Amino acid sequence: MPESGLQVVRVAELYYDENKTQDEIGGLLGITRWKVGRLLAQAREQGIVRIEIVHPLARRLGVERQLRDRFGLKDAVVIPDADDVSSRVAQAAADYLTALRPVPRTLGISWGRTLDGIANHLKAGWASGVTVVQINGGVSLNRRAGTAATTAVTIAQKAAGQAVLLPSPAILERPETKLAIEADRTVAAVLERAGEASAYLYSAGVADESSVLVDSGYLTRADVAELVRKGAVGDVVGRYIDANGNTVDPGLDERTVGLGLDRLRAAETAIFVVAGDAKHDVARAVVTSGLCTVLVTDEATARAMVEDNP
Repeated sequence: MPESGLQVVRVAELYYDENKTQDEIGGLLGITRWKVGRLLAQAREQGIVRIEIVHPLARRLGVERQLRDRFGLKDAVVIPDADDVSSRVAQAAADYLTALRPVPRTLGISWGRTLDGIANHLKAGWASGVTVVQINGGVSLNRRAGTAATTAVTIAQKAAGQAVLLPSPAILERPETKLAIEADRTVAAVLERAGEASAYLYSAGVADESSVLVDSGYLTRADVAELVRKGAVGDVVGRYIDANGNTVDPGLDERTVGLGLDRLRAAETAIFVVAGDAKHDVARAVVTSGLCTVLVTDEATARAMVEDNP
């Protein structure tokens, strides 16, 4: 029979607020230590007591387990929501990469604000001798952006390794230009190494004017609006996808330099890092379409996925 609410509350107050031991509480209330333990458990089950670990490195293990079970992920890292959620997710991704075993000898990375944040959070010596390869073009058309090379070099230098850069814009004006560039011996060699990477690290962009592809000068606001009209929810390594993870514009895809989405789907270790309410749709598309094996995200994004996919 359930205990009285008053007794449950009193036990919880003595244990959590007064720091009494279970033996002391039993003596004060005239009940057994075993019953005190049962009442404390009841307090948690009824929501009278809520235990929250508050720390920048805290994780939501229950939600992580749901994500792994629901979507067949190898791993998931979910950090509590906070004002600086993007920075904290980048830190969590840097920590995950540092702890990853075996250490990836070749790490394929995309570029953008999230990857730049991860590079900045990584500590010197996070690994040793890692080759970091760009998996999509990133030569900027706009001086305000253009972190692709810097991001790759930073990650590689902090791992006492080398960066292999992809000397090409992300998106070209004509398909024939893209074919010619990818046929170049230097570019072809980089793409080959990228395709053979032992792990991948990448994020996703939103399908609006805040996209780094717009900021970098590759696309206009009108271009993105048209992509949204075709069903785009965001981009992954420069390729705009719909809610099912399919590319929405074959013509644009034919002008995009870098690994195709099929390679990411086939990867043994594909670490997807994403944060923020604006990216819920593209995050859901990436995870549900098998574009990643590991997810690093914030609690709101994780719960949106779980609740929308019962």
